[in-house]
Amino acid sequence: MVRDVDGGARHIYLEFEYRRVYCPRCKAVKQERLLWLAESSRFTQRLEDKIGRQCRDMAVKQVAWNNGLTWDQVRRIEMDYMRRLMAANPPAEKIRAIGVDEISIHKGQSYVVVVADLDQQRPIWLGKEGRKEKDFKPFFKELGKVRCRGIEVAVMDMWKPFRTVTRERAPNARIVFDKFHILKHLSTALDEVRRAEYKRVAGEDRDYIKGQRYTLLSHKASLDVDGRRALRMLLKANRRLNKAYILKESFEQLWGYNTPGWSRRFFENWKEQLKWSRLEPYRKFARMIDRHWEGIESYCHPENKVSLGFMEGLNNKIRVIQRRAYGIKDLEYLRLKVITSFLKEA
Repeated sequence: MVRDVDGGARHIYLEFEYRRVYCPRCKAVKQERLLWLAESSRFTQRLEDKIGRQCRDMAVKQVAWNNGLTWDQVRRIEMDYMRRLMAANPPAEKIRAIGVDEISIHKGQSYVVVVADLDQQRPIWLGKEGRKEKDFKPFFKELGKVRCRGIEVAVMDMWKPFRTVTRERAPNARIVFDKFHILKHLSTALDEVRRAEYKRVAGEDRDYIKGQRYTLLSHKASLDVDGRRALRMLLKANRRLNKAYILKESFEQLWGYNTPGWSRRFFENWKEQLKWSRLEPYRKFARMIDRHWEGIESYCHPENKVSLGFMEGLNNKIRVIQRRAYGIKDLEYLRLKVITSFLKEA
């Protein structure tokens, strides 16, 4: 007797008999395989598929309560569902562009490496705990030498182990540094300027700066009417912050060029505006960009134009998954959740 999909508020069970056949070749009794029966032999396949689909949008505890099952039963069913989903949607045979990033899995400095296919816009690999070279190499080993040679573009942040392993295992890949990680460094530099100005000025000038961190770091288009008014008053009251804000907003133009020469010319003009500005955090940021220019310049080539925002969106989705799966410490469960998050439902 196995449980089937509910009919309204009633649970439905199916009672049936197996056929058992003796095999003279292997000298053993074989039991017939029923395609509509789940591997657990306690539920039908369609019930497990239904529960698996519900778990894509709800917490395990809520799905268990809705279906009259235990937490452990739903979690096991969901993992079986996600494995079937992965088997039905394997990664592409030829992977041209990959995105590499790390995600935090526990409090403190605990990370795992996540890799995505940027052309198909789906995660394809999640490593074990760690983000060193030895933690990233298994991805290329699983991919195989032939497919590694087919990788043409690798988008990542400026973390050295990622670059080292990619150059070693995927020699044909051109490394492109992630725009959003670079802009995050620039936002940090702007925040350092804001704090320094708050300490430097006094009286009414300090009141303009106090409590305006979010206003200053946000894009102007994202602010409401009050936020834009506060931003105008702040920039009018402090010339140094005004210059830092304008430089921060204009820097995004760097990714709009299609030739390395024009992008370098823009960056040199941008750096020129730092002279006599007393914006030391910006000068440190400019020196960092100079050191990593090759990975930024790569994006200027038309053949390297890929979705730089996908990895940022993937990180946001992973954080949602982690909040929904609060209390589950199993890294294999997180791996299945992340990789199947962008796959179509079975």
